[in-house]
Amino acid sequence: MAAANQKDVFINLDKTRRWLQCPTVREALLYEKLSDNKVRCGLCERRCFILSGQRGFCRTRLNVDGVLYTLVYGDLSALESRPIEIKPFFHYWPGSTALTFSTWSCNFNCAWCQNHNLSKMEPDPLIANRHRAEKVIAFALQGIDAGLCGSFQEPTLLTDWAVPLFKMAREKGLYCCYVSNGYMTIEALHLLKESGMDGLKVDVKGNADIYRKYCGGADVEKVWRNIREARKLGLHVEVVNLVITGVNDDENSVGQLIQRHVKKAGAETPLHFTRYYPAYRHFNPPTKVETLEQAYKMAKKAGVLYPYLGNVPGHTYENTYCPRCEEKLIQRLNNRIVEYKVTKDNRCPKCSQQIPITGKYIPLKQSNSMNF
Repeated sequence: MAAANQKDVFINLDKTRRWLQCPTVREALLYEKLSDNKVRCGLCERRCFILSGQRGFCRTRLNVDGVLYTLVYGDLSALESRPIEIKPFFHYWPGSTALTFSTWSCNFNCAWCQNHNLSKMEPDPLIANRHRAEKVIAFALQGIDAGLCGSFQEPTLLTDWAVPLFKMAREKGLYCCYVSNGYMTIEALHLLKESGMDGLKVDVKGNADIYRKYCGGADVEKVWRNIREARKLGLHVEVVNLVITGVNDDENSVGQLIQRHVKKAGAETPLHFTRYYPAYRHFNPPTKVETLEQAYKMAKKAGVLYPYLGNVPGHTYENTYCPRCEEKLIQRLNNRIVEYKVTKDNRCPKCSQQIPITGKYIPLKQSNSMNF
């Protein structure tokens, strides 16, 4: 359990009253009431202890007289159709596009954040426009999108709104997934699963020291626990490691991550090593491609069946190969599939090896009608 961010100040009482009248402010789903109007948030593993008039670490949860509110109920910072491969999901509804949404702020404070224009901004309910779930779903169905995806910044903060959204979306035949840092509570993970989420991509930053130093003191064991739990729940899981020059690119750090991946996620779970570029407040040089290639080879040697490289367009290691006969099964370029040879029953056409694919292949510009 963590106290709320000590830098926070008590919210002006007049502003609080006005915020409570805003459509993007709703009582939170996951929290515990304590004595003296204190609350403990149950959305992410920071489990912030929040006094009345204060917000949690993520700045999207506000305690008012012992009631915890989300300040971002339907407050979207982005809404656009994106290829599922860009997330990256390589074994989940391949070739499809997902209507992708996000809100503001984050429960981590990584200095290299690639979406800092969203994750470092605090919500303001007084100027926010609430996006209704029904309209978002209708927008997805009007286009070629096969599903919905919470991404860009940490989608866990939108869970109060995503739960009813995902329930309605699944009724309409849309898939539902998160691109996350994996720091939600077990309760939140189960709630998302029950609402219809069946895909989870988790960014693993590195080992325990890296989380303590660069992620606001977060506990990496909670992330690996959620990866394992998500697999047990039947969710499709893929793991990504942003390999950052001078932070987690040494052989020891990469080796530790690979070992944990095999143990917690399993050898069949795709593992992506993604190239870092300078962003926000971190200006180390971009990751050497040779470093990523070495990580790929280490993963293969350790038994990972589907390792990949990311942010290196056109590289042979962003393709899918049969782990038995090494036949090239899926060729990718610029986050798109240019050749797909996996059979309809998800097997290698050369040796009949079963390939773990969730959903069906949807070629570019095909309609979004699906059969589960």
